[in-house]
Amino acid sequence: MKKIINILALLIVGCAGLPDGVKPVDHFQIERYLGKWYEIARLDHSFERGLSRVSAEYSLREDGGVRVLNRGYLASEGKWKETEGKAYFVNGPDRGFLKVSFFGPFYGSYVILELDHQDYSYALVCGPDKSYLWILARSPGLDKDVRDRLISRASSLGFDTGKLIFVKHDEKDSI
Repeated sequence: MKKIINILALLIVGCAGLPDGVKPVDHFQIERYLGKWYEIARLDHSFERGLSRVSAEYSLREDGGVRVLNRGYLASEGKWKETEGKAYFVNGPDRGFLKVSFFGPFYGSYVILELDHQDYSYALVCGPDKSYLWILARSPGLDKDVRDRLISRASSLGFDTGKLIFVKHDEKDSI
């Protein structure tokens, strides 16, 4: 039994690590990060497959963590999908490195590796390995030069940016 608990603990901790070469941003301010973010691009995963108009909303929890509300439109079924999670800082609140859970005790990394420190208008985020990547912005669109710079940065770190999915935010997706 002890061996099973140790293996489970390693799996849980292992999913909250940093991909090779990735460093979370310093001087992070959660108060400025709170609110709604739009998904501009992502690497494909089953939990978001087929979704358009994807957004994430962050707010503070009473226990000191962060409430995460992800929402996206599944046009093939004509309905919105929503999931709520919780996140906690891994190495202190001034670093953009959190562990997030949508499934009970299982946590994965949420690493902010690039951030508009002046306006908090865009962010480049990854998960525990290089198969997870998101470009987020405060509005459904993002300046092409900024988007291209974020993609170039991710590519230089070893992310397969050729497989990025650019998220549609058209209202007509919900008709």
